[in-house]
This record gives sequence, C-alpha cells and structure tokens, in this order.
Amino acid sequence: MRSPLPRAVLNRLETGRLVVLSVLLGALVGGLSIVLRLLLDFLVGLGTRVTDYAPPGTTGEGGLMMAFGTGHPWGLLALPVLGALCAWLIPARHGDPLTQLVGGYHARGQWPPLGIQLRTLAGTLLGYGGGLMVGRDAAYTMTGQLGAGLMARVTRLDAVELRTLTLAGGAAALGAVLHAPLAAAVLVAEVLYRRFEFEFEVVMPCVLAAVAGTAVYGLAFGFTPLLSLPDVQVPAAPQLPAFLLVALAATALGWGSLLACRVLPERWTDGPLRPVIGAAFGGLTAAIALYSTPAVLGDGSGWMQLGAAGFLGSEAAGHGAWRWLLLALGARIALGGGVLPSVAVGGLVGTGLGSLLGIDTAIACLVGAVAFLTVTLNVPLAAGLLAVTWGGETLLPLALVASGLAHTLSGTSGLVPSQLNARRDSPVHSSGPAWLPDTVRFRARRAPAAAASPAAVPYDAPEAALEGADVLPAPSSERELYRRAVPASWGGARLQVVSLPPGVEIVGVVRDGTVRLPRPALRLTPTDELVFLARPDAYAALEGILRLPGA
Repeated sequence: MRSPLPRAVLNRLETGRLVVLSVLLGALVGGLSIVLRLLLDFLVGLGTRVTDYAPPGTTGEGGLMMAFGTGHPWGLLALPVLGALCAWLIPARHGDPLTQLVGGYHARGQWPPLGIQLRTLAGTLLGYGGGLMVGRDAAYTMTGQLGAGLMARVTRLDAVELRTLTLAGGAAALGAVLHAPLAAAVLVAEVLYRRFEFEFEVVMPCVLAAVAGTAVYGLAFGFTPLLSLPDVQVPAAPQLPAFLLVALAATALGWGSLLACRVLPERWTDGPLRPVIGAAFGGLTAAIALYSTPAVLGDGSGWMQLGAAGFLGSEAAGHGAWRWLLLALGARIALGGGVLPSVAVGGLVGTGLGSLLGIDTAIACLVGAVAFLTVTLNVPLAAGLLAVTWGGETLLPLALVASGLAHTLSGTSGLVPSQLNARRDSPVHSSGPAWLPDTVRFRARRAPAAAASPAAVPYDAPEAALEGADVLPAPSSERELYRRAVPASWGGARLQVVSLPPGVEIVGVVRDGTVRLPRPALRLTPTDELVFLARPDAYAALEGILRLPGA
C-alpha cells in the first residue's frame, strides 16, 4: 500500500483531481441551471395568471423592463397560502439554501438529507413563482448543492472533497444566475464568516466551477450582464459626499433590518406557528400590493433594473422601504434571505436617495446595493465585485469604499444564522476531538469492571448497555479520528491483510448502524465504513495513496 511516489507528486495528483472535479461539477450545475431557468419562467408565468400581475425582470435573465397588470384581489388571496407552504416546506432547523450551504460546511460536510433539500427547493420555487419575496438566486443555490450531491453519488469523494465541491457547486449556480462568476466564487468563500476572513482553500475550486457553470449556462441564454446600465462614468469629486451619504443610509437600513428580524420570538418562527407566520407574511404582501403598490411582488431585481436605468425617481425609495419591511419580517422564516432581495432593497433605496440628491441614479443604485448587501450577508469584497461586474470597472474605488464603510460600521451580525464569527470558531478548523459520523457514538475509554463483550453495541443503545462495552479509544493530542467508506480495492479483504502507512490504525468498523471492533479476521464489505485513528499528515498520506490508479 505504500506508494513509491514522493509526497510532492502525490500533492500534485490530488490538486489535479480537484481541478478536474471542479470543472466537471461546474458544467453539471450549469446544465441543471438551464433546466431550472426554464422551470422558473414557467412558474412565473403561472403565477402571473393567478395574481394578474407580472413584475419587471432583469435583462440578463430574459425579463422585460416593464410591469404588466395591477394585481387582482382574488388572485392575491393565494399569497397567504403560498407563504404558509413556503414556511412549512423550508425547515426552521436548516433554513434557506444559503444558510444550508454555510451550515453544512461548518458541520464538516453534514448537509441536510436529500429529502430536506428537495423540500427546500420546492419551497423556493413556489415562493418565487407566486411573487413572494424569495430571491431567484435561492433556487439556484439549492440546485448547486444538489449537483454536488449527484456527483458524490457517482464519484468516490472524501470528506474534504465533498465539503469543497459542495461550496463550488453553490458558486457555479450563483455565478450563472448573477452573471458574475468571479463575484459568486468570492461570495461563497466569504459568506462563511462574519468577519473579513476567507476559506482560501476553496476559492480556486469555486472559481473554476463558477466559470464552467456560467460558460454552459451562457451557451443557452447568452452572456449579457444581469443588469443593463447606461454608460457609467467616474463620479465627480464634488458628488462623492453625496454618494457616501447614500452608502451610510443603506448601511443604517441594513443594520436596522438585522434588529427588526429579532422582533418575532424564535419560539414562534421555529415552532408550530411557523406556517401561520408564513401565511401572515403572505397576507401582508398581498395587502401592500393591493392598497399601496404591487411593486412589492417578486424579489425586486427587476425594479432595481428600472431604477438603475433611470426610469424611477424618488418613488424608488418608497418601494425600497416596503421591501425593507418585508425582508425584516420574513428573513427568519426563509422569506427574504439570499442575495437578490438584499441587493434590490439597497438598490431601490439608493436610487430614491440619488434622485433626491441630484446625483447619478445608476451609481447611487449600485452603491446602495453594495452597502446593504455587505451588512446583511457580511460579504464586502463580493458585494464590490458584483457592482463592478454590473456597472463597470470605473465603480471599483467607490464600491470598495462603500463596502468597507458598511462592514466597519455594521459589526458582525447578519441574516445567515449559520455564519460563524471567524475561522477559529469553525469545527472544520477546530483542534478538538475529530468528527465522527452520526451513526457512531464516541465515548472516552473506561477501565472495564469485567471482560469486554465481543458483541457490537448499537449506537442508540441505552446508557446502561454501553457500560463495559467495546468503545473507541480517545484521541491523543496529536491524533484524530477520521471516517471513510471502504476503498474499492479493500472489498472482501480481511483486516489482517490491509497495509496502512505508519501512524494510521483502524479502530472501528461501522456496519449496519453499529460499531464493531477491528478484529483481524473481520472481512470488509463494500457497504462498511472505517474509523481511523491517525495523525493528520499520516491520514493525508493514506488518502493520497488511495487516489492513485489501482490503489
């Protein structure tokens, strides 16, 4: 089992494998995104027939820069039902697609089961198609995660590869829907933490997957930017204070939305009343659309497009205020999270303030969007890159100033509850006891009162049954526990013939939900999982050997 190749060659082989997998995953997610866009267009058309209202769309996603209809009272009655369904389908424990993406990474690759992911996708599709404040990007983010899960079913991936590629799948989907692959890749690496910290190890796989996904997606629908903006020029020096005022206002509104999210008690939003609150949210959306303005229907990206193009004046601030209210009330029940709802609120507020201050509304729109998105998702660099992608490189200095100012003033709160403050807080980088699968219970070694029983103990056995049973040894300060499926070349072999690198030992075999001692005569089956006790460098060497052809 010991490879004759030097460690440098093994590292190069591992890197090449991840590069290939990232590109293949991006192409797969790009293809799935094509199907998703066709489905979303169908659902939006169906929702338009029900509510008798079609909001404007972004030019990059094939939308029209105008609204149709006024919203039929009887059709708007469907919104409370859709709100209740969305709140029920998207579980409070896991949250919206972006929350699931971040939380699964920090849980060392333990993403929600496939059934929960499909329910979440169904909830986002219903909400967006019906006109609720669900971002178009939410369904794409979920599709990227499903694409990574599909690849994991056909390709044997270790835990690190699965974590990295799931983030890359999310980046590929976001790059397609935002028409900004580089910004999407940076956003996924940046949104994991509230502070200005990154997962540098995942940046390049995310970039490769996002570029590949956008390339495939663009072959079907073109490569035009998401927003169609007039020729943006460098703002004049006398106007800079006004643009900074727009950034400060958007920052204050974003910070206020984070405080307003706490108005509803958690026991309401996460308990049995969750569907009721979803219905109330849908009813409030319908009431605003009927008695004030139907511009609150949809994720707002189309209205931001109109504002940036100069078709909205000061009334854009009113549209943004209503959307701010809905985002603050709906974020806790997965209605208003994601990228585009925050971008739309900040963009509309910026457009309205820019019109009142007499400055370029296109620049003011993007400055407001950058500041608001920075506050809600804690992604200052990605927010600036989005503005540059949509508005041109002349916006780079102002976008960076706006995002830096917003991030400095807003603190470490955010709309993504699974975000952590810093890298040191993530279990991925924790120096504590290593991760074990849900089917394995770790217990510190005891001195047994009697001879250990040779029979395996189920993981869910009562505490009394575990006394004196065979248990896994506690990891030392230098060694950690790892779990992986049985390599294909080990199937049918007995443990006594398995050769391992120095510093690696098998301490358990998970079979049918129970943990068995690694007795030398035990024959491995393809469905078994092995628990290794090893130093991190020794286990990395083992994984490198197993990736070699014929290993």
